[in-house]
Amino acid sequence: FLTVAEVAEMLKINQQTVRNWIDQGSLPALRMGRRVRIKRSDFERVLAESYSPSPVSTERDSGPSADDFWNGEPVGLAEPAPAPPGQDGR
Repeated sequence: FLTVAEVAEMLKINQQTVRNWIDQGSLPALRMGRRVRIKRSDFERVLAESYSPSPVSTERDSGPSADDFWNGEPVGLAEPAPAPPGQDGR
């Protein structure tokens, strides 16, 4: 069994983060009074699941790309905006 402090130290995170994971059900733990213990096998499983590579999506799901707005023609530089009335430096 591992303590909250041991898990936090191994992952180089704050102990409160580990407690939050336990409270959210993301990390199974055993509570014995005020003591909390994490099974090493549960910790290793959760760690392996969180670092497993996810499949790369081949579908466009991130919205339009720049190509959707650009017709392939060179884009010129923007002209400076005219000075507001009374602020033209005169």
